[in-house]
Amino acid sequence: MVALAWKNLFYDRIRLVVTLVGIVFALVLILVQFGLFLGFLETSSNVVSYSQADIWIAAPKIPHVNAASVLDETKRYVALSVPGVAAVDRYALAFNAWKLPSGAQELVQVVGYNLSTGMGGPWNITQGSVDALRADDTVIIDELFAAKLGVKKIGDTAEIADRRVRVVGFTRGIHSFTTSPYAFTSFKNAQNYTHIKEEQAYYFLVKAAPGVNVVELQKALQARMKGVDIYTMAEMRDKTENYWVFQTGAGVSTLIGAVLGLIVGIVVVAQTIYAATVDHIREFGTLKAMGASNKDIYAVILTQAGISAAIGYAIAVVVAKFVARGSETGNALILLPDGVVAGTFLVALFMCASASILSIRKATKIDPAMVFRG
Repeated sequence: MVALAWKNLFYDRIRLVVTLVGIVFALVLILVQFGLFLGFLETSSNVVSYSQADIWIAAPKIPHVNAASVLDETKRYVALSVPGVAAVDRYALAFNAWKLPSGAQELVQVVGYNLSTGMGGPWNITQGSVDALRADDTVIIDELFAAKLGVKKIGDTAEIADRRVRVVGFTRGIHSFTTSPYAFTSFKNAQNYTHIKEEQAYYFLVKAAPGVNVVELQKALQARMKGVDIYTMAEMRDKTENYWVFQTGAGVSTLIGAVLGLIVGIVVVAQTIYAATVDHIREFGTLKAMGASNKDIYAVILTQAGISAAIGYAIAVVVAKFVARGSETGNALILLPDGVVAGTFLVALFMCASASILSIRKATKIDPAMVFRG
């Protein structure tokens, strides 16, 4: 049956190409759209996910991590007095204007953190070092946004909030969902750029002592502290992702695109497989006249669908990986983890098997006597 399915499939090369084009187009659309969705999740909350903080203390009812309000440092001292707390760092995260040497302006997100603990700091540093941030008016930015910010190399200068800033390092791959680049600096420098007072911070980042249950520590902090909201790292990440990806509609639109890709694929593949079945209807009639059962007919058509799915999937993965790699240097990050790539093969099989249903019904209703008619 496999040999027959293979011959039927490759008998008309043009029809096979049309089938594969439909499968590849659908699978690439599914992979890219779902990859965009995962990219949105990653970029919307990456400063939280990579913060190394167990707990975030924030002003009440903030919608997401990028919309912080200032807190008084007395809250930090209260947090430090709670058993199980190893460290509490002041943290700044605020939008401000970056003035290029040309005079143009871009919006950036100033990130001020404790250089000693590293909580909330940059990752994937490719040039420069965190130690360079100990100097006044210094920042680290991502190389992806260097041109946008008018920066060519380490040592270049610009202004944030009318204050001189010097670039002392670059990171790689720190995207921003808001398209406003992150500018990492020491908390002391961030106070100058965001104009918060000495005794204020936007967040307090908490590191739990070894062996301490984070959820239990969260409850203990909440019992001792009033006028603040306290989130575990996972809760702050989920809160931010939910806002940017779902409440703004960006994530829903990408998922709809993936569903549309699946529908398009089923329609295109169904049409070509059905046409191929009709063209070979006498052959299927011959099989039935020779004693083949409906089960045998199912096997031939589903094997054709499986072969089409495998070939189309292999091509689609190569194309999607190429597109995803190109996205690393753009604003819209496309993530294709191995689990998603492997799962797409099941989608391909489902798509092609579903598309074969009409063909199966047509082939199994054949009257074997038609073979002996004129």
